[in-house]
Amino acid sequence: MKIAIASDHAGYELKESIKKILSNFHIVDFGADSAESMDYPDTGFQAAEAVANDTCDRGIVICGSGIGMSIVANKVQGIRAALCQTKEFAVLSRKHNNANVLALSGRFISKYLAKEIIQVWLNTKFDGGRHKRRIDKITKYENK
Repeated sequence: MKIAIASDHAGYELKESIKKILSNFHIVDFGADSAESMDYPDTGFQAAEAVANDTCDRGIVICGSGIGMSIVANKVQGIRAALCQTKEFAVLSRKHNNANVLALSGRFISKYLAKEIIQVWLNTKFDGGRHKRRIDKITKYENK
């Protein structure tokens, strides 16, 4: 699996930690390249675009709260980004919403919790069924 990853300065440390956790995957790092202040849309759009155009299978975006990166990713057509603060949210984001981008908070969750969230998010399959019908409605609206 090929995973796009991006952060801003506030998510840089967690991003670097996540890259080590995901050493068995092919990681495409869109930045940030340091903890020096930068604007999260500059890296978030690139990572989301890589998922939307199928260059990468999934994406992980990180900023201070996770909110900004979530908003940025969800502006890209075809992206369903979910800000997850718990393992349970991560599971539901995949089972019910088929989230293809995971947004995380660099300031409000531990590296240990981030690892657990990522592991369940990557290993949880989409349930389909009634949930597919709902995703199809979102896609139809997005494409009009």
